[in-house]
Amino acid sequence: MRILMVAARCHPLMGGIETHIQEVGPRLVARGHAVDVLTTDPSGELPVEEDVSGMCVRRVRAWPKNLDLYLAPGIYSAIREGSWDLVHFQGYSTFVVPIGLFATVRGDLPFVLTFHSGGHSSRLRNAVRGTQQAMLRPLVSRADRLIGVSEFEAEFFSAKMGVPRDRFVVIPNGAAMPVPSPGVKVDPNLIVSSGRLERYKGHHKAIAAMPEVIRRLPQARLHIAGAGPYENELRGQVRGLGLEERVTIAAIPGGDRQQMADLLARAGLFVLFSEYEAHPVAVMEALALRRPVLVSDTSGLAELAGKGLCRAIPCHATPTETASAIAAELRTRRSIPDLRLPDWDDCAEALVNVYRGVMANRVAAKSGSGSGRPVLVRAGERR
Repeated sequence: MRILMVAARCHPLMGGIETHIQEVGPRLVARGHAVDVLTTDPSGELPVEEDVSGMCVRRVRAWPKNLDLYLAPGIYSAIREGSWDLVHFQGYSTFVVPIGLFATVRGDLPFVLTFHSGGHSSRLRNAVRGTQQAMLRPLVSRADRLIGVSEFEAEFFSAKMGVPRDRFVVIPNGAAMPVPSPGVKVDPNLIVSSGRLERYKGHHKAIAAMPEVIRRLPQARLHIAGAGPYENELRGQVRGLGLEERVTIAAIPGGDRQQMADLLARAGLFVLFSEYEAHPVAVMEALALRRPVLVSDTSGLAELAGKGLCRAIPCHATPTETASAIAAELRTRRSIPDLRLPDWDDCAEALVNVYRGVMANRVAAKSGSGSGRPVLVRAGERR
């Protein structure tokens, strides 16, 4: 198959969708499929077209430069002028999606959409999410298959968009990470919080808890791995609490998986106090390295905690409550079993099964021999 993945962002930028494409795309190529990626570049500084791990990545300009709206008219013409067997939309929350969906529907191309939903720091953007979902529904409802990265996400968007739950399949993100470098050992005093520097990600909650954590565990340190628009506020918070010697904020390049693996492998505890996550890649990466994880009891994070993969505290826990939970986890030094987590090979295989089901339905519909109902393929099933 020739597959087009459409996303607002991809490598070398860092984030959950970017990691998903970078992990899954080359695995699809290795299975004999041709994978093109259509994405945007608001900066105008990245190559217009390049080969990335066997995938042909094409970038079109997007506006505005400093906001994550990604208004990119070039998406429409790029889809209409190309030739693919199937289009896979990765994410739903920018202008890339309605433009791309309109072009795909006009061209009568088979398409699937993975929501990859996340939170947002803007109150306005959060307030209009319901309107956005309602406006997208006529296009999204025409998808040959809708994909949630967790049961939470599938249930959430089935209800929000009024699309029957049986139109969804759940395919979790993978949890594979490189083997840590020789000599890397667990530092029982190191806390790691990883993810884009946005307020909703909750890094500020970890910082606010640190004075009390240090009172209880004098050697404790916090490393925040990420970059983003909230960085100045986080650094100001660190200075205001006098934590310059105890809190480090530094991004790891998106393509440097080894450096990220080494950082996570050293962590005595990984934390993510985000307000909303569908199925966080960062948590799965920490679990893959058998590190204990503490999260907020909300959205897809609560689903992971409910499965016993991590522990959760209330989303609106006070700094003292957060510190108490962090200190308890560090003192316990929990041993994480060698869990059977979904990996990126599982994810790629499940996607291939969905793609094949979509193509089979299309062929059957055109021949008049099908029922018109999508072929149901669950994650991990083979056809």
